[in-house]
Amino acid sequence: MDADSERRRDRTRAAETRAADVIAEGVWDAEPREIPGRLCAVAVDLLPVVGASVALHSDGLPVRLSASSERAARLAEIQATLGEGPCQYAAGLRAPVQARDLTAGPDARRWPLFAQQATAAGIQAAYSMPLGIDTVCVGTLDLYSDTPGELTGRDLHTALLVAGVMTVALMALPRGEGNGGEGDEPWLSGLATDQDEVYQAVGMTMAQLGSDADEALARLRAHAFADSRTVLEVARDVVAHRMRLHRD
Repeated sequence: MDADSERRRDRTRAAETRAADVIAEGVWDAEPREIPGRLCAVAVDLLPVVGASVALHSDGLPVRLSASSERAARLAEIQATLGEGPCQYAAGLRAPVQARDLTAGPDARRWPLFAQQATAAGIQAAYSMPLGIDTVCVGTLDLYSDTPGELTGRDLHTALLVAGVMTVALMALPRGEGNGGEGDEPWLSGLATDQDEVYQAVGMTMAQLGSDADEALARLRAHAFADSRTVLEVARDVVAHRMRLHRD
């Protein structure tokens, strides 16, 4: 191995060691349900991003679990409402996705509605890391930058390291964590309770429209977009019987 290769290897090892130390410090003494939020904060500390969120993916709907800030939480909700963005693409590919420039070019054209709302919130690039294993994606770690550009190879490696720890933490959560279950509750039950209202609203809309789940979710998203609201806000109105969707 030549001297340059040796130096690169040493720098990579040093970066990995630092990342591991920061991750370990970030989750120290955390309760299991606190770890996703702690790791979002760690991602912001380690990477050239201004926000991070983590979402579970089920039945085509990203379910926000935690975020490093209100802006990051809002961006996660925007992707869930619109049904487009790098997080859903990464979940489908089961591979990292980098939206390098949301202000113009291919990424802005690929996700035009998300790009418009993200840039309005001051975000010009977004990166999504799948959570899970090669054959199964359970969610995504989503990162947001206020400047355009892609993650370097080293930064991408660090992002995947955080995503790997996030996956292990999620998979290790006991059944019933957060809601006093005795071991027979669905995996991660209670950690995204706000989003339960979305699924309840989908069911109610299916009954009202005589539609399937995909159409019901699409109608909720369309209504949310038309009113400049999130799908969660619309779902709460449906569940509370303040709103009823009708066939056109």
